[in-house]
Amino acid sequence: MVNYNLDQLNELESESIYIIREAAAQFERPALLFSGGKDSIVMSWMARKAFYPAPIPFPLVHVDTGHNFPEAIEYRDMYMKLINANLIVGLVQDSINQGKVKEEKGPRASRNALQTVTLLDTVAAHKFNALMGGARRDEEKARAKERIFSHRDEFGQWDPKNQRPELWMLLNGKHSIGEHFRVFPISNWTEMDVWMYIKKENIPIPSIYFSHEREVFERDGMVLSTAPFIPQIEGEKPEKRIVRYRTVGDMTCTGAVYSSASTIDDIIAEVTVARTTERGTRADDKRTEAAMEDRKKAGYF
Repeated sequence: MVNYNLDQLNELESESIYIIREAAAQFERPALLFSGGKDSIVMSWMARKAFYPAPIPFPLVHVDTGHNFPEAIEYRDMYMKLINANLIVGLVQDSINQGKVKEEKGPRASRNALQTVTLLDTVAAHKFNALMGGARRDEEKARAKERIFSHRDEFGQWDPKNQRPELWMLLNGKHSIGEHFRVFPISNWTEMDVWMYIKKENIPIPSIYFSHEREVFERDGMVLSTAPFIPQIEGEKPEKRIVRYRTVGDMTCTGAVYSSASTIDDIIAEVTVARTTERGTRADDKRTEAAMEDRKKAGYF
């Protein structure tokens, strides 16, 4: 077990709560993006602490692809009751039915990229001018250069060359009508920080983070779960294996890892010696070298 300095966690929590309160103070209509993954869970947990004993003064937003893990949806509904939060759900299926996006075809089809349109429609419908997200700088290079208050233009697009300086934690949320900000309260956290905080706070998490038996198959170096909307390719052989997930996303692009980690301590020990990043299990990041940056420029999370 790694000897971890809890004072660091307290400092990170204080910084994140400051950012959450700053977003709530500077923006008229903020919201917090919630996927049911560990990062958004930790962020919403701190949002509750930031305003306690009052309820969280802004809604949580989930963009549901319709291809999420059933365990994640079950957890989402349980957790909303636990923290007494107001949840708004944007459905990708609605965007498909309205003809705003076209569903991909074929065995590697995914709804992951379609989320962007649903998200921006949800932002417009509710007139949100700040969306707090659980992105961390250690996850991926496009996220590493993000500001904490990240400007989006009137089309919801991100221009990495047109961001505002953040000196001495002076967070500038000034924007014009139609523009909005993405706010990242846990930018300075690492994957290990998140797990140590979950352990410290005893936060409940979705069951798919722990090892369990699941029918999976291997494709392109990834371990994917079987599902009615993921067609098999000739030669792929589903079999039941003991796996767990390091991230929670759309089932079509989120890979599992072979693991026997059944407790938080087991997960922390596993992360300590991991040789691949958690995003290494995501097929959506592997489509191109700049896949995440391209999606962010288009308005992705």
